[in-house]
Amino acid sequence: MPGAAQPSATADTSAGDTGFDAAATGKKKKPKPKPGDPRPAPRAKPAPPPQTGGRNGAPQVAARASYADVYKPLDAPLRRPRPPLVDPYEAPGLRVGTFLLRPSLDVSRGLDSNPARLPGRGGSAFTLYDSTLSARSQWSRHEAGLDLRGSYSDYDSTPASNRPLVDAKAYTRIDVTRDTSVNVEGRYLLSTDYPGSPNLPVDIAKLPIFNTFGGSVGVTQRFNRLELSAKATVDRTAYQDSKLTDGTTSSNHDRDYNQYGGAVRAGYEVFPGVKPFVEVGADTRRHDLVFDRNGFQRDSSAVTPRVGTTFAFAGKLTGEVSVGYLTREFKDPALQDLSGVVADASLVYAATGLTTATLTASSRGEEIVVAGASGALRRDVGLQIDHAFRRWLIGTLRFGYGHDDYVGLDRVDNRTSLGAAITYKLNSTMSLKGEYRHDTLRSNVSGVDYNANVFLAGLKLQR
Repeated sequence: MPGAAQPSATADTSAGDTGFDAAATGKKKKPKPKPGDPRPAPRAKPAPPPQTGGRNGAPQVAARASYADVYKPLDAPLRRPRPPLVDPYEAPGLRVGTFLLRPSLDVSRGLDSNPARLPGRGGSAFTLYDSTLSARSQWSRHEAGLDLRGSYSDYDSTPASNRPLVDAKAYTRIDVTRDTSVNVEGRYLLSTDYPGSPNLPVDIAKLPIFNTFGGSVGVTQRFNRLELSAKATVDRTAYQDSKLTDGTTSSNHDRDYNQYGGAVRAGYEVFPGVKPFVEVGADTRRHDLVFDRNGFQRDSSAVTPRVGTTFAFAGKLTGEVSVGYLTREFKDPALQDLSGVVADASLVYAATGLTTATLTASSRGEEIVVAGASGALRRDVGLQIDHAFRRWLIGTLRFGYGHDDYVGLDRVDNRTSLGAAITYKLNSTMSLKGEYRHDTLRSNVSGVDYNANVFLAGLKLQR
């Protein structure tokens, strides 16, 4: 139109370069993003005004979510949980089908100052072979496992002290429902009388071997926090004949017996991780021979009520402890009842990430064939402390105490054991070990006290 103002070329140029529209509104235009440019961060929303519904006009405090949680940027990265720490020196195991196997072999060379565990006996160098195998199922439901250990102590100068050991246990748990499970276990033990046992003849040439095998079947039912369980057991123990120094043998057939037993338990979880329980166990022993070598009838029956609790604090305290009273009555009226307080424990306490303490305790009434003696009530307690100076360097301290009361005899033995060990892990499959142990026995009967010092150094292979 005539007389109308024409747009300036200069204004057009400046608007294209700076985003400032001088001919229109005078506002700065947002530049268009170019391909490859990072996405701009979203503008933070203003904080909501404080609510003054509180007392005396004080602002109310949010009870459920903070402002940062509600208004955090949409593209903020999610925090991923930290992966669990992996010990580079831990054996990885072998996967066979749906099972994880952990085998190991330990060969040690050592010196024992008193392998016979008798006063006035000489020492001997020896070699200890020890192997283990652990198998665990990796199923989402049910469970099966196997624990197998075999060892042999071979003494150079005192072959009469050589000791084999095989300890095997296989178990399975069948989850019938979420709250009902069936437990089945089979076990086998091959061992010998311990050196210095009063059951051994004076002129023994070789420790007699015995075999114990058996099994148990049990059912566990849970009612919310209440847990009820019952199991039945059967075991068979048989001894080989004793070989004497003159080449003859002595029969141990009077020591062979069958044991039938059972136990019921009721436990209640008072709060997570602690479950007290009450248990009553009973068993009966029937020997192959009616009378033993001294003319006594060794058949017996026992009842053991006990109370205790289990612990399951993940990463801190796990295990079980109980105390009870054992009463075993013998068929022969000439044999005194074997009775006394018994305690059992298996506790693991992780004091720190580097230090772990393990407490064990066991009580049992052992068979005996000494004339006039009903049996031996043996109580043992042990404490082991492991400390990791480094992941590859583990120090261990051990303390053990045992009390043996021979019912029917005026004999009480007290055993102690002190030890220290060091483990140097070369990698996840190989480690070097060194150990020292001092064992003593003190008795109110003369001629049985002893001291023994044991030194060991060896190599362990594991997978």
